[in-house]
Amino acid sequence: MISSSLDRGQLTRLYLRLFLPFAAGYFLSYLYRTANAVIGPVLASELALPDNALGLLTSTYFLAFGAAQLPLGILLDRFGPRRVEALLLLIAASGTLCFALADGLAGLAAGRALIGLGVSACLMASLKAFAQWFPAERHASLTGWVMAAGGLGALAAAKPLEFALGFANWRSIVLALAVATVAVALLLWLFVPDKKDEQTHAAGLGQQLAGVVQVFSHPHFWRYAPMGFFFTGGFMAIQGLWVSRWLMVLEGLDAAAVAARLTWISVAMLAGFLFMGFFATALVRRGVSMARLYLQAMSVATAIFVLIVIQPDFAAYLLWPVLGACFSLSNLSYSLVAQAFPPTLSGRATTALNLLIFAGAFGLQWGIGIVVDALRATGLEGGSAFRLTFALLLGGQLLALAWLVLASRRQGS
Repeated sequence: MISSSLDRGQLTRLYLRLFLPFAAGYFLSYLYRTANAVIGPVLASELALPDNALGLLTSTYFLAFGAAQLPLGILLDRFGPRRVEALLLLIAASGTLCFALADGLAGLAAGRALIGLGVSACLMASLKAFAQWFPAERHASLTGWVMAAGGLGALAAAKPLEFALGFANWRSIVLALAVATVAVALLLWLFVPDKKDEQTHAAGLGQQLAGVVQVFSHPHFWRYAPMGFFFTGGFMAIQGLWVSRWLMVLEGLDAAAVAARLTWISVAMLAGFLFMGFFATALVRRGVSMARLYLQAMSVATAIFVLIVIQPDFAAYLLWPVLGACFSLSNLSYSLVAQAFPPTLSGRATTALNLLIFAGAFGLQWGIGIVVDALRATGLEGGSAFRLTFALLLGGQLLALAWLVLASRRQGS
């Protein structure tokens, strides 16, 4: 933790050296995650990609990201967040270069997978660094702020990215992102201080793997796991690709209008992250249950998604951004899961949840494309195919929400 002997200037410099590089990494992570919602239609047109191929291409990010989570928790405990994230970002830069130079689905998918692997530590490394250096009462605020940086990344991947495509082709833009990624990796490597956690560093691989098993066998973890898969993963799958296709097919919006709608969704998400940053700690101190706040936000999100699926034209300009704001509060699940475990297991607990979230994002994003194409092959009109597919996702979310309520009652909280 921060030494009480440091003066105000030293504390400020330490805060900036820790927060800004990790915030820049999470900004890039979210930008990469959602950029295909704008670039995807351009790729589909230029390379003649069907919806299922576009879904696979975009979701390979989530597959690689999710697969990295369990070893990532061990690596963060073993080598520290500075080294792990800086080196992984170089892998992300190589994937970006591969993506920019690709001329077919295989090369694009390989590049996208390397990007997903490369940015897999951006949030988890931030949380690990904050836990090492700052007292517990600051964690909620710092988490909210770093997630706000991610919200800015999602915002940059909407209207600003669409605007940039008017002046440069997508390959040039992706190459510029590769350069930016290398710059952030150097920033982390050169300026972030190290702080060893002797207890976890000394633990052997067998002990660390036993901790992973302990997390996955805990009933508290499984209270939130289905919500992570269907709610958080489901929204990421939609935001990262399918919302743009939905808006074009169901509402008849052009590319500029879609980018504007995506911008409003990202602004709403940013507002939710800032709410967490400003008020989460104060609410906890006043006795407000984060578990109850999470449940209420997810219940509102469900009701909104029902309206979107049933009445796509009803106040869609408002409902989609509100859904984004509710989604931002789904990140409370990380702390809700971690609070059931000792500090030495909290990193593995959050990466385990992240694994299921990104498994959901990958499977659902690819699956939506497969189902839409299959329904169209039966002769169903495009808009109806999308509505039926989204209704299936909604069904999974309703089951996950019911499970959360029942599990909470069984566990007495």
